[in-house]
Amino acid sequence: MKPVVSSSCFFVREKTCDFSRFTIDYSPLTIHYSSFPAPFLIFTHQIKALLKEIVIAVQSWGEAQRFIREHRLFKWIIVPGIIYTLLFIAGMLFFWHSSDSVISWVSRQLSIETWLQKERSSWLSFLFVMTGMMLRLILVLFYFSLFKYLILIIGSPVFAYLSEKTEAIIEGKEHSFNWPELKKDCARNIKLALRNCGWQSVYLIALILLSLLPVIGWITPVIALLMECYYFGFSMHDYSFTRVNFTPSQSIAFTGRHKGLAIGNGLLFYLMHVLIILAPAYAIIAATLCVHKVKNS
Repeated sequence: MKPVVSSSCFFVREKTCDFSRFTIDYSPLTIHYSSFPAPFLIFTHQIKALLKEIVIAVQSWGEAQRFIREHRLFKWIIVPGIIYTLLFIAGMLFFWHSSDSVISWVSRQLSIETWLQKERSSWLSFLFVMTGMMLRLILVLFYFSLFKYLILIIGSPVFAYLSEKTEAIIEGKEHSFNWPELKKDCARNIKLALRNCGWQSVYLIALILLSLLPVIGWITPVIALLMECYYFGFSMHDYSFTRVNFTPSQSIAFTGRHKGLAIGNGLLFYLMHVLIILAPAYAIIAATLCVHKVKNS
Protein backbone atom coordinates (compact mmCIF):
# COMPACT_ATOMS: atom_id res chain seq x y z
CA MET A 1 0.00 0.00 0.00
CA LYS A 2 1.31 3.44 -0.92
CA PRO A 3 -0.22 6.40 0.87
CA VAL A 4 0.30 9.61 -1.04
CA VAL A 5 1.31 12.80 0.70
CA SER A 6 2.14 16.25 -0.70
CA SER A 7 3.26 19.73 0.25
CA SER A 8 0.64 21.24 -2.06
CA CYS A 9 -3.12 21.04 -1.90
CA PHE A 10 -6.01 21.95 -4.13
CA PHE A 11 -9.72 21.35 -4.58
CA VAL A 12 -10.70 18.44 -6.84
CA ARG A 13 -14.19 17.28 -7.80
CA GLU A 14 -15.29 13.79 -6.83
CA LYS A 15 -17.41 12.09 -9.47
CA THR A 16 -19.15 9.86 -6.97
CA CYS A 17 -21.01 12.82 -5.41
CA ASP A 18 -24.29 14.33 -6.49
CA PHE A 19 -23.00 17.81 -5.74
CA SER A 20 -19.72 19.61 -6.46
CA ARG A 21 -17.85 18.27 -3.48
CA PHE A 22 -14.29 19.27 -2.94
CA THR A 23 -11.41 17.50 -1.22
CA ILE A 24 -7.73 18.27 -0.80
CA ASP A 25 -5.43 16.12 -2.92
CA TYR A 26 -1.91 15.39 -1.67
CA SER A 27 0.63 14.51 -4.39
CA PRO A 28 3.15 13.65 -5.80
CA LEU A 29 5.39 12.56 -2.89
CA THR A 30 4.93 8.82 -2.33
CA ILE A 31 6.10 7.00 0.77
CA HIS A 32 6.35 3.17 0.90
CA TYR A 33 5.09 1.39 4.00
CA SER A 34 4.67 -2.12 2.60
CA SER A 35 5.71 -3.79 5.85
CA PHE A 36 3.07 -2.07 8.01
CA PRO A 37 -0.56 -3.17 8.53
CA ALA A 38 -3.35 -1.26 6.75
CA PRO A 39 -4.85 0.42 9.87
CA PHE A 40 -1.45 1.84 10.79
CA LEU A 41 -0.95 3.15 7.25
CA ILE A 42 -4.35 4.82 7.21
CA PHE A 43 -3.73 6.41 10.63
CA THR A 44 -0.25 7.61 9.57
CA HIS A 45 -1.60 9.13 6.37
CA GLN A 46 -4.37 10.91 8.28
CA ILE A 47 -1.89 12.37 10.78
CA LYS A 48 0.40 13.60 7.98
CA ALA A 49 -2.55 15.18 6.16
CA LEU A 50 -3.73 16.82 9.41
CA LEU A 51 -0.30 18.30 10.11
CA LYS A 52 0.06 19.60 6.53
CA GLU A 53 -3.35 21.28 6.75
CA ILE A 54 -2.36 22.92 10.05
CA VAL A 55 0.79 24.25 8.36
CA ILE A 56 -1.30 25.68 5.50
CA ALA A 57 -3.57 27.42 8.04
CA VAL A 58 -0.60 28.80 10.00
CA GLN A 59 1.00 30.16 6.81
CA SER A 60 -2.25 31.98 6.04
CA TRP A 61 -1.85 34.00 9.25
CA GLY A 62 1.51 35.31 8.04
CA GLU A 63 -0.10 36.17 4.72
CA ALA A 64 -2.93 37.91 6.57
CA GLN A 65 -0.45 40.23 8.29
CA ARG A 66 1.09 41.24 4.95
CA PHE A 67 -2.35 41.55 3.37
CA ILE A 68 -3.63 43.87 6.12
CA ARG A 69 -0.56 46.07 5.90
CA GLU A 70 -0.54 46.20 2.11
CA HIS A 71 -4.25 47.06 1.75
CA ARG A 72 -4.49 49.29 4.85
CA LEU A 73 -7.21 47.38 6.64
CA PHE A 74 -6.11 48.49 10.11
CA LYS A 75 -9.42 50.21 10.87
CA TRP A 76 -11.08 46.80 10.56
CA ILE A 77 -8.59 45.50 13.12
CA ILE A 78 -8.68 48.24 15.74
CA VAL A 79 -12.40 48.97 16.22
CA PRO A 80 -13.66 45.35 16.46
CA GLY A 81 -10.49 44.51 18.40
CA ILE A 82 -11.14 47.09 21.13
CA ILE A 83 -14.73 45.87 21.59
CA TYR A 84 -13.57 42.24 21.65
CA THR A 85 -10.78 43.01 24.15
CA LEU A 86 -13.12 44.71 26.63
CA LEU A 87 -15.67 41.88 26.41
CA PHE A 88 -12.91 39.27 26.68
CA ILE A 89 -11.38 40.75 29.85
CA ALA A 90 -14.78 41.19 31.53
CA GLY A 91 -15.88 37.70 30.53
CA MET A 92 -12.72 35.96 31.68
CA LEU A 93 -12.76 37.71 35.07
CA PHE A 94 -16.35 36.60 35.61
CA PHE A 95 -15.72 33.09 34.34
CA TRP A 96 -12.59 32.53 36.47
CA HIS A 97 -14.35 33.56 39.69
CA SER A 98 -17.42 31.49 38.90
CA SER A 99 -15.29 28.41 38.10
CA ASP A 100 -13.68 28.74 41.54
CA SER A 101 -17.14 28.75 43.08
CA VAL A 102 -18.18 25.64 41.13
CA ILE A 103 -15.08 23.69 42.18
CA SER A 104 -15.48 24.73 45.85
CA TRP A 105 -19.13 23.67 45.78
CA VAL A 106 -18.26 20.24 44.29
CA SER A 107 -15.52 19.77 46.90
CA ARG A 108 -17.91 20.58 49.76
CA GLN A 109 -20.65 18.30 48.44
CA LEU A 110 -18.27 15.35 48.12
CA SER A 111 -16.45 16.16 51.40
CA ILE A 112 -13.14 15.69 49.61
CA GLU A 113 -11.07 17.92 51.93
CA THR A 114 -12.35 16.15 55.04
CA TRP A 115 -11.57 12.75 53.52
CA LEU A 116 -8.06 13.81 52.49
CA GLN A 117 -7.34 15.10 56.00
CA LYS A 118 -8.33 11.71 57.43
CA GLU A 119 -6.21 9.78 54.93
CA ARG A 120 -3.15 12.08 55.30
CA SER A 121 -1.72 10.84 52.03
CA SER A 122 0.49 13.22 50.06
CA TRP A 123 -0.03 11.10 46.94
CA LEU A 124 -3.82 11.35 47.16
CA SER A 125 -3.58 15.08 47.85
CA PHE A 126 -1.41 15.51 44.75
CA LEU A 127 -3.91 13.55 42.61
CA PHE A 128 -6.85 15.66 43.75
CA VAL A 129 -4.95 18.93 43.37
CA MET A 130 -4.13 17.95 39.77
CA THR A 131 -7.73 16.88 39.18
CA GLY A 132 -8.94 20.24 40.49
CA MET A 133 -6.56 22.07 38.14
CA MET A 134 -7.73 20.05 35.13
CA LEU A 135 -11.37 20.63 36.05
CA ARG A 136 -10.75 24.37 36.38
CA LEU A 137 -9.05 24.49 32.97
CA ILE A 138 -11.92 22.58 31.36
CA LEU A 139 -14.47 24.92 32.93
CA VAL A 140 -12.57 27.99 31.71
CA LEU A 141 -12.47 26.54 28.20
CA PHE A 142 -16.18 25.76 28.46
CA TYR A 143 -16.95 29.32 29.51
CA PHE A 144 -14.68 30.66 26.79
CA SER A 145 -16.46 28.57 24.17
CA LEU A 146 -19.77 30.16 25.19
CA PHE A 147 -18.14 33.60 25.05
CA LYS A 148 -16.69 32.76 21.62
CA TYR A 149 -20.12 31.89 20.21
CA LEU A 150 -21.55 35.09 21.66
CA ILE A 151 -18.84 37.04 19.80
CA LEU A 152 -19.44 35.07 16.60
CA ILE A 153 -23.15 35.91 16.74
CA ILE A 154 -22.73 39.59 17.69
CA GLY A 155 -19.84 40.15 15.27
CA SER A 156 -21.35 38.16 12.41
CA PRO A 157 -22.10 41.26 10.22
CA VAL A 158 -18.54 42.56 10.63
CA PHE A 159 -16.96 39.16 9.96
CA ALA A 160 -19.13 38.56 6.89
CA TYR A 161 -18.36 42.01 5.48
CA LEU A 162 -14.61 41.70 6.14
CA SER A 163 -14.49 38.25 4.51
CA GLU A 164 -16.30 39.57 1.41
CA LYS A 165 -14.03 42.61 1.24
CA THR A 166 -10.91 40.43 1.55
CA GLU A 167 -11.98 38.15 -1.29
CA ALA A 168 -12.91 41.12 -3.48
CA ILE A 169 -9.41 42.58 -3.01
CA ILE A 170 -7.78 39.21 -3.79
CA GLU A 171 -9.76 38.84 -7.01
CA GLY A 172 -9.26 42.48 -8.02
CA LYS A 173 -12.96 43.28 -7.90
CA GLU A 174 -14.63 46.40 -6.55
CA HIS A 175 -16.47 45.53 -3.37
CA SER A 176 -19.96 46.96 -3.02
CA PHE A 177 -22.07 46.71 0.11
CA ASN A 178 -25.03 44.35 -0.42
CA TRP A 179 -27.25 44.37 2.65
CA PRO A 180 -29.66 41.54 1.60
CA GLU A 181 -26.70 39.25 0.83
CA LEU A 182 -24.93 40.24 4.06
CA LYS A 183 -28.10 39.61 6.04
CA LYS A 184 -28.44 36.17 4.44
CA ASP A 185 -24.81 35.30 5.27
CA CYS A 186 -25.24 36.48 8.86
CA ALA A 187 -28.35 34.32 9.33
CA ARG A 188 -26.50 31.26 8.03
CA ASN A 189 -23.43 31.87 10.22
CA ILE A 190 -25.57 32.43 13.33
CA LYS A 191 -27.41 29.15 12.72
CA LEU A 192 -24.10 27.36 12.25
CA ALA A 193 -22.69 28.95 15.42
CA LEU A 194 -25.73 27.76 17.43
CA ARG A 195 -25.39 24.27 15.92
CA ASN A 196 -21.67 24.10 16.78
CA CYS A 197 -22.32 25.51 20.26
CA GLY A 198 -24.77 22.69 20.96
CA TRP A 199 -22.43 19.92 19.84
CA GLN A 200 -19.38 21.41 21.54
CA SER A 201 -21.30 21.82 24.81
CA VAL A 202 -22.23 18.12 24.73
CA TYR A 203 -18.59 17.12 24.18
CA LEU A 204 -17.31 19.52 26.86
CA ILE A 205 -19.76 18.21 29.45
CA ALA A 206 -18.43 14.72 28.74
CA LEU A 207 -14.86 16.03 29.15
CA ILE A 208 -15.79 17.72 32.45
CA LEU A 209 -16.95 14.35 33.79
CA LEU A 210 -13.82 12.67 32.42
CA SER A 211 -11.58 15.29 34.05
CA LEU A 212 -12.77 14.09 37.48
CA LEU A 213 -10.88 10.82 36.95
CA PRO A 214 -7.31 10.94 38.34
CA VAL A 215 -4.47 10.67 35.78
CA ILE A 216 -6.77 9.85 32.83
CA GLY A 217 -8.53 13.18 33.24
CA TRP A 218 -5.25 15.09 32.89
CA ILE A 219 -5.39 14.90 29.09
CA THR A 220 -8.84 16.51 28.90
CA PRO A 221 -7.61 20.16 28.66
CA VAL A 222 -5.58 19.28 25.54
CA ILE A 223 -8.59 17.57 23.93
CA ALA A 224 -10.83 20.51 24.88
CA LEU A 225 -8.35 23.05 23.44
CA LEU A 226 -8.08 21.19 20.10
CA MET A 227 -11.86 20.94 19.93
CA GLU A 228 -12.18 24.65 20.71
CA CYS A 229 -9.72 25.48 17.92
CA TYR A 230 -11.59 23.23 15.48
CA TYR A 231 -15.00 24.78 16.04
CA PHE A 232 -13.67 28.34 15.91
CA GLY A 233 -11.76 27.71 12.67
CA PHE A 234 -14.85 26.03 11.26
CA SER A 235 -16.91 29.18 11.84
CA MET A 236 -14.24 31.40 10.28
CA HIS A 237 -13.94 29.24 7.13
CA ASP A 238 -17.69 29.01 6.62
CA TYR A 239 -17.85 32.70 5.65
CA SER A 240 -15.82 31.77 2.56
CA PHE A 241 -17.65 28.49 1.94
CA THR A 242 -20.85 30.49 1.61
CA ARG A 243 -19.47 32.32 -1.43
CA VAL A 244 -18.51 29.08 -3.23
CA ASN A 245 -22.13 27.95 -2.83
CA PHE A 246 -21.46 25.27 -0.21
CA THR A 247 -24.63 24.30 1.63
CA PRO A 248 -24.27 24.04 5.44
CA SER A 249 -24.09 20.24 5.15
CA GLN A 250 -21.33 20.48 2.52
CA SER A 251 -19.43 22.93 4.72
CA ILE A 252 -19.73 20.53 7.67
CA ALA A 253 -18.62 17.58 5.53
CA PHE A 254 -15.59 19.38 4.07
CA THR A 255 -14.41 20.69 7.44
CA GLY A 256 -14.87 17.23 8.95
CA ARG A 257 -12.60 15.73 6.29
CA HIS A 258 -9.98 18.49 6.63
CA LYS A 259 -9.87 19.23 10.35
CA GLY A 260 -6.30 20.55 10.16
CA LEU A 261 -7.35 23.72 8.31
CA ALA A 262 -9.87 24.56 11.04
CA ILE A 263 -7.58 23.57 13.95
CA GLY A 264 -4.69 25.62 12.53
CA ASN A 265 -6.83 28.74 12.22
CA GLY A 266 -8.25 28.33 15.71
CA LEU A 267 -4.84 27.59 17.23
CA LEU A 268 -3.34 30.80 15.86
CA PHE A 269 -6.44 32.69 17.02
CA TYR A 270 -5.75 31.62 20.61
CA LEU A 271 -2.03 32.32 20.33
CA MET A 272 -2.89 35.81 19.07
CA HIS A 273 -4.47 36.52 22.46
CA VAL A 274 -1.01 37.68 23.49
CA LEU A 275 -2.21 40.72 21.51
CA ILE A 276 -5.95 40.27 22.07
CA ILE A 277 -6.96 43.26 19.97
CA LEU A 278 -5.64 41.62 16.77
CA ALA A 279 -7.21 38.17 17.15
CA PRO A 280 -10.74 38.37 15.61
CA ALA A 281 -10.01 40.28 12.39
CA TYR A 282 -6.78 38.38 11.75
CA ALA A 283 -8.71 35.10 12.08
CA ILE A 284 -11.35 35.95 9.47
CA ILE A 285 -8.82 37.39 6.98
CA ALA A 286 -6.49 34.40 7.41
CA ALA A 287 -9.42 31.99 6.95
CA THR A 288 -10.51 33.77 3.75
CA LEU A 289 -6.95 33.69 2.35
CA CYS A 290 -6.61 30.01 3.25
CA VAL A 291 -9.84 28.96 1.54
CA HIS A 292 -9.07 31.10 -1.52
CA LYS A 293 -5.56 29.64 -1.81
CA VAL A 294 -6.79 26.06 -1.50
CA LYS A 295 -9.65 26.68 -3.93
CA ASN A 296 -7.57 28.27 -6.69
CA SER A 297 -4.12 26.66 -6.39
